Amino acid sequence: MKNYIPVRGGKGKFSFLLDRRSIIFSLFFLLLTFILILFSIGIGDFFIAPIDVLKVLLGMGAPEHNLVVQTFRLPRVLTAMLVGACLAVSGAILQGMVRNPLASPDLLGITGGASVAAVAFITVFPAASIRWLPVSALLGAGLVIVLIYFLAWKQGVSTMRLVLIGVGIHSCMSALTTLLLVVSPVYLTSKAMVWLAGSVYGTNWNDVLTLLPWALVFIPLAVLLGRSINVQQLGDDVAQGVGHHVERQRAVLLLVCVALAGAAVAIGGAIGFVALLAPQIARKLVGPSFGALLPMAALIGSFIVVAGDLIARTALSPLDLPVGIFTSAIGAPFFMYLLYKYRNQ
Repeated sequence: MKNYIPVRGGKGKFSFLLDRRSIIFSLFFLLLTFILILFSIGIGDFFIAPIDVLKVLLGMGAPEHNLVVQTFRLPRVLTAMLVGACLAVSGAILQGMVRNPLASPDLLGITGGASVAAVAFITVFPAASIRWLPVSALLGAGLVIVLIYFLAWKQGVSTMRLVLIGVGIHSCMSALTTLLLVVSPVYLTSKAMVWLAGSVYGTNWNDVLTLLPWALVFIPLAVLLGRSINVQQLGDDVAQGVGHHVERQRAVLLLVCVALAGAAVAIGGAIGFVALLAPQIARKLVGPSFGALLPMAALIGSFIVVAGDLIARTALSPLDLPVGIFTSAIGAPFFMYLLYKYRNQ
């Protein structure tokens, strides 16, 4: 028990244990992410020292620094943070629910559904307001998970059917996306390809305020449901044996997963491998318990996307590349490593 801190309240009505190791790693990554944010906001054509960025955040900055930070750079960094956190928690939920470390919204068709809807919106309705693009992507993700759940239902939904049908739907969504790109005019195709690569370029405070409620509602909800994921890790039969409502909880978890992944993809585009990479790193650091794993995954996902965006806009300056290029460059070798590691399971 030395590794845990007991917390009790309500005159004994509730109690829980805090893992010291999880607290240490969470605080470390929180500090690391904050330092990265200061540097990311300051680096650009107009360089601002980290101490000056901190002054702006505290309301004591120079007027010229306030304009650059608050209008152009801070919204982009905050959007990257929220997108990374939402994708990471979504991936962690799926991996725990289907008991497969290779599961992610990218591979099960959720991101693919959002991509088809977004590309269709861009290519079929080129004159429509861009404000409706996130809505279309979110609807696409929702419709795909409903389709997957319906096709996987057979006196309940087993995780194996869910994964197999999800992979098949993912292939169909990829084919539909390619078809839309091929039949569309070149100028619309290029616009859609930028979105598909995944980018937070040009995001503003409206994007932050659009994504923030989803993160504030569904990430804490996912943490509260962490015990349910832990029980489902034992298998359906054992979970039912301890009184767990497997199908109901699985439907709720899928809803949370789609809400987080759909909202993130709607704003940031199809940023690949974050949902696969972040939960794996978190599991190595804090262990398999989802009460600690989910917050840790959110911090790591934020760090990955913010760092990737910093590299994307500075590596080949003045070109501003999509952040998805760099997350895929890191994630693809890691995915091959996971395939090798779990080859006998």
